[in-house]
Amino acid sequence: MTYVLTVVTAGLRTPSSTRLLADRLAQASGDALRRRGPDVDVEVRVVEVRDHAHPVADALLTGFPTGALRSALADVAEADALVVVSPTFQGSYSGLFKSFVDLVEPGVLRGTPVLLAATGGSERHSLVVEHALRPLFAYLGAVGVPTGVYAATADFGGDGSAALDERIARAAGELAALTGGGAPRPARRDEFAQVTPFEQLLARAGAAGR
Repeated sequence: MTYVLTVVTAGLRTPSSTRLLADRLAQASGDALRRRGPDVDVEVRVVEVRDHAHPVADALLTGFPTGALRSALADVAEADALVVVSPTFQGSYSGLFKSFVDLVEPGVLRGTPVLLAATGGSERHSLVVEHALRPLFAYLGAVGVPTGVYAATADFGGDGSAALDERIARAAGELAALTGGGAPRPARRDEFAQVTPFEQLLARAGAAGR
């Protein structure tokens, strides 16, 4: 059995602490999933939101994501489990992260397990996972794991590194426990699967005007 683990990371710089945390969470979550059995494999897909910044703005204006952005949104929709990591701005997730999430088709995340994480400059923003990210993904119908992971700058290689490792391991284990064990997810709807030919639209308009 192969699980698709999609990692959404919204750091604005390269390299970024957000991507660093995302990679550590992806590794831990993949390892936890593989421990479920010898026949389990994990396909990790990484969505670097920064790479889609301009297409995200275009899609918000036109209503139609295209190209690589559309593929990234498909990776999110097709995931058996999600890891999402946003930097903290003004006490909440970043605007670019929210704009990307706004393009996720309604309903496709219902029942999807998600590990919620954030980065910030100091510990004073540590509740961003609970008061910002968790309500957002609850609204989308995703199932957030109990342990949220917040990493301040000091947690990378500092005194808090051991505690961060512990939170990462616990959250990854919770994500693995939820993956594949819940109610069946609804099939992804393709909004372009049934398109009415232009000729039919013209014929209907003509008939209505008689």
